[in-house]
Amino acid sequence: MGKHPLPGSERAVAEGSQVVGRCDPAETIEAVVMLRRQQEAQFQQLVRGIESGSSGAVPISRDELEQRFGASPADIATLKAFAAQHGLNVVREDPAARTVVLSGTIAQFQSAFDVELQHYEHRSIGRYRGRTGAISVPDDLNGVVTAVLGLDNRPQARPHFRIRPPFRPARAEPAVSFTPLQLASLYRFPQGDGGGECIGIVELGGGYRTSDLIAYFSSLGVKAPKVVPLGVDQVGNDPTGDPGGPDGEVTLDIEIAGAIAPGATLAVYFAPNSDAGFVDAVSRAVHDTTYKPSVISISWGASESTWTEQSMQAFNDVLQSAMAIGVTICAAAGDSGSSDGVGDGQDHVDFPASSPYVLACGGTSVEVSGQSIVREVVWNDGANGGATGGGVSTVFPVPAWQEGLSAAGSHGGNTPLVRRGVPDVAADASPTTGYDVLIGGQNTVVGGTSAVAPLWAALIARINAAKGQQAGFVNAKLYKAANVCNDITQGNNGSYAAVSGWDACTGLGSPDGAKVAAAL
Repeated sequence: MGKHPLPGSERAVAEGSQVVGRCDPAETIEAVVMLRRQQEAQFQQLVRGIESGSSGAVPISRDELEQRFGASPADIATLKAFAAQHGLNVVREDPAARTVVLSGTIAQFQSAFDVELQHYEHRSIGRYRGRTGAISVPDDLNGVVTAVLGLDNRPQARPHFRIRPPFRPARAEPAVSFTPLQLASLYRFPQGDGGGECIGIVELGGGYRTSDLIAYFSSLGVKAPKVVPLGVDQVGNDPTGDPGGPDGEVTLDIEIAGAIAPGATLAVYFAPNSDAGFVDAVSRAVHDTTYKPSVISISWGASESTWTEQSMQAFNDVLQSAMAIGVTICAAAGDSGSSDGVGDGQDHVDFPASSPYVLACGGTSVEVSGQSIVREVVWNDGANGGATGGGVSTVFPVPAWQEGLSAAGSHGGNTPLVRRGVPDVAADASPTTGYDVLIGGQNTVVGGTSAVAPLWAALIARINAAKGQQAGFVNAKLYKAANVCNDITQGNNGSYAAVSGWDACTGLGSPDGAKVAAAL
């Protein structure tokens, strides 16, 4: 039987990495295998209808998604026969999510997929298991398997939050901070507590301490929400005690979403920080038939340039499934300005925020007097303080709802969008005007676009609860509606400037919650 390279699975050595030795052939690992969809053409037709905001296109149920567009029993059987032939065990199969998790030794995986796995060392990401070249599959799985993730376990994403540093950015106004409830009020969020909704929160490591949550919600005078930790791929809630690490991200996401929507259940999906873990965590949230999140908050990401084509495609497939069942996904646009922290002198945008199937959340800095925001500008605290991500994708075509828009350069000139522009919306993200949270027993002020994703997710949970139905894919509606966001017209994130209307720093602007609710 012949072998075929899996399209888009090619891996190169990460710049700055060196091989430090071969992997132990007897070591046991897991890989996530994604399979093709049944009735792909009909599925894409449904997605296009929802994406364009056409009135005839309505989301389907999770059950219908599985029955019509899940993996076929025949494809799963073919994969299981292949796995058995190579001594690989099936850990989990999920026809709705079109995923099968396999476990086996390094030697068995190397033989099954024609790869060589080696240990690499990298100055900033440390030691990881990696591979180069493509993954191969046999004739009968060619076109059936769409991705094999997890053979390489290099860290894929970083959390987009910034703890307020002891130094002060060079600006005149003093540093201030707000509770999530104060920001919800400043942004005129509609009344409500998100009762009956579930907000899914995706985390790649770290954890929260219940004692922090109890003390925090009590200090706000808010009923503590129900928080459910859910482990994915053998990773669970595991606080390390380091507020500057993933614990800071996890706790911040829960405290912001929970303060604004304390009536909602917060389902927190913990997974390993790898492309396999990230894709699988979002997939588990989308396809969760127990908690059924109606909105998902993602505060992690990485520049488009660091993803393989197969992992990005697999992730995008999951995001399309979310759209098909009416689940809104809010993703942080990044905290390193228009370069997204890549350092090659080029502009980059962050994925998954750059996917056309998510609401990409950028950042602002606010000035408040009394109960009102009197000035709001692009978040840009300089090289050390961070700046909102934003720009133009190099991967995704321009979506229907962004046609005719232009990205304004910070040195003048407008470039018509030929690809997806990022972000869609924004909110306060500067650590200098940041969020009061409690992490590891310490009162802390944080910023970053990872505060904006749970803020928007909580707004959508309030809207869903009040309406009694899911807002679903909101982008087309927000772009179509007039003035539902506070337009940000001052500042830049490096290469891009804020201007009237949409821009590649703050998107449509920050939320006017009452108007957003009316538009949705």
